[in-house]
Amino acid sequence: MTSPEPNPSVELTTNGVGPWKGALPTEPFYDPELLERGDSRNVVDRYRYWTMEAIVADLDESRHPFHVAIENWQHDMNIGSIVRSANAFGADTVHIIGRKRWNKRGAMVTDRYQHVMYHPDVASFASWAADAALPIIAIDNVPGSVIIETFSFAPACILLFGQEGPGLSAEAIAAASHIVEISQFGSTRSLNASAAAAVAMHAWITQHATF
Repeated sequence: MTSPEPNPSVELTTNGVGPWKGALPTEPFYDPELLERGDSRNVVDRYRYWTMEAIVADLDESRHPFHVAIENWQHDMNIGSIVRSANAFGADTVHIIGRKRWNKRGAMVTDRYQHVMYHPDVASFASWAADAALPIIAIDNVPGSVIIETFSFAPACILLFGQEGPGLSAEAIAAASHIVEISQFGSTRSLNASAAAAVAMHAWITQHATF
Protein backbone atom coordinates (compact mmCIF):
# COMPACT_ATOMS: atom_id res chain seq x y z
CA MET A 1 0.00 0.00 0.00
CA THR A 2 1.61 3.28 -1.06
CA SER A 3 0.40 6.83 -0.73
CA PRO A 4 0.30 9.28 -3.65
CA GLU A 5 2.49 12.35 -3.83
CA PRO A 6 2.28 14.24 -0.51
CA ASN A 7 0.00 17.24 -0.31
CA PRO A 8 2.39 20.17 -0.99
CA SER A 9 0.34 22.51 1.20
CA VAL A 10 0.88 20.41 4.30
CA GLU A 11 3.52 21.59 6.75
CA LEU A 12 5.11 18.39 8.03
CA THR A 13 5.81 18.68 11.74
CA THR A 14 6.14 16.52 14.83
CA ASN A 15 3.20 18.45 16.27
CA GLY A 16 0.85 17.09 13.64
CA VAL A 17 -0.84 18.64 10.63
CA GLY A 18 -3.97 20.70 10.11
CA PRO A 19 -6.90 20.00 7.82
CA TRP A 20 -6.03 18.86 4.30
CA LYS A 21 -5.76 21.79 1.90
CA GLY A 22 -6.91 21.47 -1.68
CA ALA A 23 -8.73 18.64 -3.42
CA LEU A 24 -9.35 15.74 -1.04
CA PRO A 25 -7.67 12.43 -1.90
CA THR A 26 -9.95 9.49 -2.64
CA GLU A 27 -7.73 6.55 -1.71
CA PRO A 28 -9.54 4.25 0.76
CA PHE A 29 -6.76 4.33 3.37
CA TYR A 30 -7.44 8.00 4.15
CA ASP A 31 -9.69 8.88 7.10
CA PRO A 32 -12.31 11.48 6.04
CA GLU A 33 -12.54 12.85 9.57
CA LEU A 34 -8.78 13.36 9.85
CA LEU A 35 -8.69 15.03 6.43
CA GLU A 36 -11.32 17.45 7.66
CA ARG A 37 -9.99 18.33 11.11
CA GLY A 38 -6.26 17.52 10.88
CA ASP A 39 -4.05 14.77 12.27
CA SER A 40 -2.19 15.29 15.56
CA ARG A 41 -1.40 11.61 16.19
CA ASN A 42 2.07 10.30 17.02
CA VAL A 43 2.69 8.77 13.58
CA VAL A 44 5.40 9.24 10.96
CA ASP A 45 4.58 11.63 8.12
CA ARG A 46 3.85 8.87 5.61
CA TYR A 47 0.85 7.80 7.72
CA ARG A 48 -0.68 11.26 8.14
CA TYR A 49 -4.44 11.16 7.63
CA TRP A 50 -4.49 7.34 7.28
CA THR A 51 -7.04 5.28 9.19
CA MET A 52 -5.70 3.23 12.08
CA GLU A 53 -6.72 0.02 10.32
CA ALA A 54 -4.82 1.02 7.17
CA ILE A 55 -1.69 1.80 9.19
CA VAL A 56 -1.79 -1.58 10.94
CA ALA A 57 -2.32 -3.36 7.62
CA ASP A 58 0.62 -1.54 6.06
CA LEU A 59 2.87 -2.28 9.04
CA ASP A 60 1.91 -5.94 8.83
CA GLU A 61 3.60 -6.11 5.44
CA SER A 62 7.00 -5.16 6.86
CA ARG A 63 7.15 -6.13 10.54
CA HIS A 64 10.39 -7.75 11.66
CA PRO A 65 10.32 -11.39 12.80
CA PHE A 66 11.45 -10.66 16.38
CA HIS A 67 8.92 -10.52 19.21
CA VAL A 68 9.08 -8.79 22.58
CA ALA A 69 7.81 -10.27 25.85
CA ILE A 70 7.42 -8.56 29.22
CA GLU A 71 6.62 -10.01 32.62
CA ASN A 72 3.87 -7.99 34.30
CA TRP A 73 3.55 -8.97 37.95
CA GLN A 74 3.84 -5.52 39.56
CA HIS A 75 2.07 -3.21 37.10
CA ASP A 76 5.45 -1.88 35.94
CA MET A 77 5.15 1.59 34.39
CA ASN A 78 7.98 0.75 31.96
CA ILE A 79 5.76 -1.58 29.94
CA GLY A 80 4.20 1.27 27.97
CA SER A 81 7.62 2.58 26.98
CA ILE A 82 8.71 -0.90 25.93
CA VAL A 83 5.62 -1.23 23.73
CA ARG A 84 6.45 2.13 22.17
CA SER A 85 9.99 0.96 21.38
CA ALA A 86 8.66 -2.31 19.97
CA ASN A 87 6.48 -0.30 17.60
CA ALA A 88 9.38 1.98 16.65
CA PHE A 89 11.62 -0.98 15.79
CA GLY A 90 8.89 -2.87 13.92
CA ALA A 91 8.52 -5.84 16.27
CA ASP A 92 6.07 -8.49 15.18
CA THR A 93 4.16 -8.84 18.46
CA VAL A 94 4.42 -7.78 22.09
CA HIS A 95 3.60 -10.47 24.66
CA ILE A 96 2.41 -9.47 28.14
CA ILE A 97 2.95 -12.24 30.71
CA GLY A 98 0.95 -12.12 33.92
CA ARG A 99 -1.49 -9.33 34.69
CA LYS A 100 -3.49 -8.27 31.66
CA ARG A 101 -3.81 -4.68 32.81
CA TRP A 102 -0.78 -2.46 32.29
CA ASN A 103 -0.06 1.26 32.39
CA LYS A 104 -0.41 2.47 28.81
CA ARG A 105 0.67 6.08 29.28
CA GLY A 106 4.24 5.41 28.18
CA ALA A 107 3.04 3.72 25.00
CA MET A 108 1.84 7.06 23.61
CA VAL A 109 -1.03 5.22 21.87
CA THR A 110 1.40 3.07 19.85
CA ASP A 111 -0.32 -0.04 21.23
CA ARG A 112 -3.14 0.67 18.76
CA TYR A 113 -0.76 -0.14 15.91
CA GLN A 114 1.12 -2.96 17.62
CA HIS A 115 -0.05 -6.57 17.93
CA VAL A 116 -0.27 -7.48 21.63
CA MET A 117 -0.86 -10.97 23.05
CA TYR A 118 -1.55 -11.90 26.66
CA HIS A 119 -0.34 -14.99 28.54
CA PRO A 120 -1.49 -15.71 32.12
CA ASP A 121 1.85 -17.15 33.21
CA VAL A 122 5.35 -18.06 32.04
CA ALA A 123 4.37 -21.68 31.36
CA SER A 124 1.66 -20.73 28.86
CA PHE A 125 3.96 -18.19 27.22
CA ALA A 126 6.79 -20.72 26.90
CA SER A 127 4.37 -23.25 25.40
CA TRP A 128 3.23 -20.68 22.83
CA ALA A 129 6.85 -19.86 21.95
CA ALA A 130 7.70 -23.55 21.52
CA ASP A 131 4.72 -24.09 19.23
CA ALA A 132 5.81 -21.07 17.17
CA ALA A 133 9.43 -22.37 17.06
CA LEU A 134 10.68 -19.08 18.50
CA PRO A 135 13.68 -19.21 20.86
CA ILE A 136 13.31 -17.11 23.99
CA ILE A 137 16.22 -14.75 24.65
CA ALA A 138 16.15 -13.44 28.22
CA ILE A 139 17.68 -9.99 28.71
CA ASP A 140 19.04 -9.70 32.26
CA ASN A 141 22.37 -9.34 34.05
CA VAL A 142 22.34 -12.61 35.96
CA PRO A 143 24.93 -15.39 36.36
CA GLY A 144 25.38 -17.34 33.15
CA SER A 145 24.54 -14.44 30.83
CA VAL A 146 26.66 -13.43 27.85
CA ILE A 147 27.26 -9.85 26.82
CA ILE A 148 25.01 -8.57 24.06
CA GLU A 149 27.91 -7.23 22.01
CA THR A 150 29.10 -10.79 21.36
CA PHE A 151 25.72 -12.48 20.96
CA SER A 152 24.20 -13.44 17.61
CA PHE A 153 20.42 -13.14 17.68
CA ALA A 154 18.33 -15.58 15.68
CA PRO A 155 16.38 -13.74 12.96
CA ALA A 156 13.10 -14.96 14.47
CA CYS A 157 13.13 -14.92 18.26
CA ILE A 158 11.52 -13.44 21.36
CA LEU A 159 13.33 -10.88 23.52
CA LEU A 160 12.11 -11.38 27.09
CA PHE A 161 12.27 -8.60 29.69
CA GLY A 162 11.48 -8.53 33.40
CA GLN A 163 10.20 -6.01 35.90
CA GLU A 164 12.02 -2.88 36.95
CA GLY A 165 14.01 -3.80 40.05
CA PRO A 166 13.63 -7.57 40.47
CA GLY A 167 14.27 -8.34 36.80
CA LEU A 168 13.13 -11.62 35.32
CA SER A 169 11.57 -14.32 37.47
CA ALA A 170 13.42 -17.60 37.99
CA GLU A 171 10.75 -19.35 35.92
CA ALA A 172 11.30 -16.96 33.02
CA ILE A 173 15.07 -17.43 33.16
CA ALA A 174 14.55 -21.20 33.09
CA ALA A 175 12.31 -20.92 30.01
CA ALA A 176 14.95 -19.04 28.01
CA SER A 177 17.34 -20.71 25.61
CA HIS A 178 19.89 -17.92 26.09
CA ILE A 179 20.48 -15.15 28.64
CA VAL A 180 22.01 -11.92 27.42
CA GLU A 181 23.15 -8.87 29.36
CA ILE A 182 23.97 -5.35 28.21
CA SER A 183 27.53 -4.26 29.00
CA GLN A 184 27.72 -1.46 31.57
CA PHE A 185 30.65 0.64 32.65
CA GLY A 186 29.38 2.85 35.48
CA SER A 187 28.42 2.36 39.12
CA THR A 188 24.74 1.51 38.69
CA ARG A 189 23.83 -2.17 38.89
CA SER A 190 21.25 -2.08 36.11
CA LEU A 191 19.71 -0.04 33.33
CA ASN A 192 16.13 1.19 33.42
CA ALA A 193 13.96 -1.63 32.03
CA SER A 194 12.62 0.38 29.10
CA ALA A 195 16.12 1.62 28.21
CA ALA A 196 17.47 -1.93 28.30
CA ALA A 197 14.64 -3.11 26.07
CA ALA A 198 15.37 -0.40 23.50
CA VAL A 199 19.08 -1.30 23.49
CA ALA A 200 18.32 -5.00 22.99
CA MET A 201 15.85 -4.36 20.18
CA HIS A 202 18.32 -2.12 18.42
CA ALA A 203 20.99 -4.81 18.77
CA TRP A 204 18.67 -7.15 16.85
CA ILE A 205 18.13 -4.39 14.26
CA THR A 206 21.85 -3.92 13.68
CA GLN A 207 22.21 -7.65 12.95
CA HIS A 208 19.14 -8.35 10.83
CA ALA A 209 17.29 -5.27 9.53
CA THR A 210 17.63 -4.20 5.94
CA PHE A 211 17.84 -0.50 5.10
